[in-house]
Amino acid sequence: MAHTTSPLRYPGGKSCLTPLIVEFLRENRLQHYDYAEPYAGGCGLALSLLYGGYVAEIHINDIDDGIWSFWDSILHHTDEFVDLIRNSNVSVEEWHRQRDIAARSTASENSLELGFATFFLNRTSRSGIIKGSGVIGGFDQKGNYKIDCRFNKDNLIARIRRIGRYASRIHLTKHDAIDFLKTTSLSLPERTFFCIDPPYFSKGKYLYTSFYTEDDHAEVARAIACLEHPWVVTYDDCPEIRTLYKMRRKYLFDIKYSVQTKRVGTELMVVSKGLRTPVGVREKQIA
Repeated sequence: MAHTTSPLRYPGGKSCLTPLIVEFLRENRLQHYDYAEPYAGGCGLALSLLYGGYVAEIHINDIDDGIWSFWDSILHHTDEFVDLIRNSNVSVEEWHRQRDIAARSTASENSLELGFATFFLNRTSRSGIIKGSGVIGGFDQKGNYKIDCRFNKDNLIARIRRIGRYASRIHLTKHDAIDFLKTTSLSLPERTFFCIDPPYFSKGKYLYTSFYTEDDHAEVARAIACLEHPWVVTYDDCPEIRTLYKMRRKYLFDIKYSVQTKRVGTELMVVSKGLRTPVGVREKQIA
């Protein structure tokens, strides 16, 4: 399984969980099911499962204008997007220009323009965080790393071309995630497995352009409770989230963070009723 499938750098991305989710699929005989993510983000986990042949098709959803525009562009305007990468000038001046485009554009006006601006800022901003993080290397470019250190054009183009080849098996929507869980899920195949990764509870407002209030997180929990498909939820481990899912089986798991500290952290996994858990997960169940 490829370690890096997504063209995006995404805080809290879960592609590192691919082996664990594969175990869930095998343990529950869910291989070749469809796979759904209400919060697509970087989509690294979904792509890894698709490329590995573990799922049949993927259904990805993101309400964020910029993120949705990026995925829409590389799925439906692959050649044009590749040309934009090839011809781009990776500089601080271009960073400012793309930031202005991202600030004034909407998905309905020009998804290709906004999609590329989102991609450019993601690859050239510190830790991939578009919201208020600043440029890699600083505006004076005196840092240890320069603005183009995460912008290997050939590598990124190869990732995007690969996604384009799978476009017929990737279904993209732009709904509020709660609406996706409540309504869109009803139209998905019965054989669909959900992996739900809501914005972090504790630090979400610092990481994402679209973040949740405490009431939003509670509404997500209620929507998940009504799902008829098998599901797994991942969250930052905090008392509030443990309380929201107090009636569900919960487990701790380790995850490598790539934002700033490069540290290994512990997060929370919640699983649907009847879903069998792999032995390695079962050992870390909490009350």
